[in-house]
Amino acid sequence: MNPLFGTLLFSLLLLLTLRIQELIEACSCAPAHPQQLICDSALVIRAKISSEKVVPANDDPLDTHKMIQYEIKQIKMFKGFEKLKDVQYVYTPFDSSLCGIKLEANNKKQYLLTGQILNDGKVLIHLCNYIEPWDDLTLSQKKSLNQRYQMGCGCKISTCYTVPCSITTPNECLWVDWLIERKLYGHQAKHYACIKRNDGTCSWYRGGPLPEKEFIDMSEP
Repeated sequence: MNPLFGTLLFSLLLLLTLRIQELIEACSCAPAHPQQLICDSALVIRAKISSEKVVPANDDPLDTHKMIQYEIKQIKMFKGFEKLKDVQYVYTPFDSSLCGIKLEANNKKQYLLTGQILNDGKVLIHLCNYIEPWDDLTLSQKKSLNQRYQMGCGCKISTCYTVPCSITTPNECLWVDWLIERKLYGHQAKHYACIKRNDGTCSWYRGGPLPEKEFIDMSEP
């Protein structure tokens, strides 16, 4: 084998191995409608990030993993009252491969934070949670945080990627942003909530003033 060719082949194999390792280690989150992410979270708050520092993940001296501790100023709590009254710190993995999330700690930018409450009372947030700058949320989303999203936590939101696409259970809503706009977080995600009716069925409802035409579940959007 030509030495030059062997060197090139080795380099390509090394790059391929590193790329595969990156893919294996990368954070991966399943697509989910904002309402579903709210329902799956133990805590939902509006807050400013005051400061940040790197801390050990736990008390085990042999564990080298780190966490970012964000000190926050809680503005409003939408969910989690039964477990916490006021949140002062939230934690996220230091490594992005473990779904750690980077926030602006300037005490100016407000965020919608969702996450889980650990057994020791710490609040864990990561990339797979619904975390957005407050000013990026639509008026409908902000209003839905108070009650509307949680009214639909008994509903199932299914993502439609191709047609045909139809509901399989009465308590199901079809999320069709990808089919219509070729992006997940489109008009339906930003303006609609899947709400359970008195008869147990679920359907899309738009927050704020009622539109002239509602989204409906359909087999061919």
